[in-house]
Amino acid sequence: MSHVFHRSPGHRYPTVVRGEGVYLFDANGKRYLDGSSGAAVSCLGHGDAEVIAAIAAQAKTLAFAHTSFFTNEPMEALADELVAHAPAGISHAFFVSSGSEAIEAALKLARQYYVEIGQPQRRRVVARRQSYHGNTLGALAAGGNLWRRRQFDPLLVDVSHVAPCYAYRDKHAAESDEAYGARLAAELVAEIQRLGPDSIIAFVAETVAGATLGAAAPVPGYFKAIREICDRYGILLVLDEVMCGMGRTGALYACEQEGVAPDLVTIAKGLGAGYQPIGALLASRRVYDAVIAGSGAFQHGHTYVGHAVACAAALAVQRALRERALVERVATLGPGLERRLRERFGDHPHVGDIRGRGFLWAMELVADRGAKTPFDPARRVHARIKARALDRGLLCYPMGGTIDGVLGDHVLVAPPFITTDEQLDELADKLALALEDALVDSAG
Repeated sequence: MSHVFHRSPGHRYPTVVRGEGVYLFDANGKRYLDGSSGAAVSCLGHGDAEVIAAIAAQAKTLAFAHTSFFTNEPMEALADELVAHAPAGISHAFFVSSGSEAIEAALKLARQYYVEIGQPQRRRVVARRQSYHGNTLGALAAGGNLWRRRQFDPLLVDVSHVAPCYAYRDKHAAESDEAYGARLAAELVAEIQRLGPDSIIAFVAETVAGATLGAAAPVPGYFKAIREICDRYGILLVLDEVMCGMGRTGALYACEQEGVAPDLVTIAKGLGAGYQPIGALLASRRVYDAVIAGSGAFQHGHTYVGHAVACAAALAVQRALRERALVERVATLGPGLERRLRERFGDHPHVGDIRGRGFLWAMELVADRGAKTPFDPARRVHARIKARALDRGLLCYPMGGTIDGVLGDHVLVAPPFITTDEQLDELADKLALALEDALVDSAG
């Protein structure tokens, strides 16, 4: 009997004992292709010798010293590395231990910014439905994942939510991308005016949607319109790139591909590639200067802020991405992953949409392709795909509630950046078998 409080205590989990490249191995010797990098985390794969050596070297020298007393060399070097390659205007990094913590820090810094500049009446946040920003209470409130929020609603602060950029279901048949993006922008303006522009601190959005909506990329021009609206009303633009950042979409930051720069941006998964728990909030010079000119300090912190070993690991990961040209590799191989998915599943009667960018792709599953009818949630198609994929030796990342928190299923793939063409073939082959297995199971 396990004394671990597992995510699902009634489930029997295989014991993973080893990772090598894009594969994981369990205690029985079974090999699994890590087709989703866990939860889009392990961008370098498993067992990277350079990252492991950096962790060991730092642990031998200094494992931990509290940042209320000291700075440390890997934290300073990592901040320099990130700022040197960050979106325009970003000047400083605040290090935490997860994406959820990074979002919490962003919300608190946004609030403090307006207090510092003499606008303390600003307190509200606007975000998007079917978004995911983390599982701490502030991050959960900002997120629009209804299933995750439901039982905790009484504990959550009030956040307004507008429509996500979800072209497959929400764009009208005769509507152009430009018109659709303009309609979404107009909805945001209407919500800002309803709440009162001088009451809002931030608009929070995933640049490319993650696991809740399934890799939904914005239509062209959407984020430029959002950036202009935030500027018009004096609202901070907070982009959540915890999943889609650090090369996952074929650019170091997904917002580069949209031609916009945020005021605050959060990163985590691809920052440390799973070798150590780490996340970061990156802040613009404007926000940083306001805090320094005001109270002089960010009123926030955690025990493990700027953890030396975590920062050393992340620094080694970021240098590997750059020196091995792995972001460029994603940009090059990403179209090949898309092609395999479209060739294998493009005409599948139960695949309604294939969407994504770089090495972040999802397929939305439907009972009726023509009508876009979702499966009955009771069939738990997404859960069956995950189980059958594991049987086949594949890790993928299926989710339910894609449409509204209850209806809809999708499966996300996000392979490590080191994945080869042959391994992409293996991913597509095993995913196809798992999908058919799951559909047979759910029909019975």
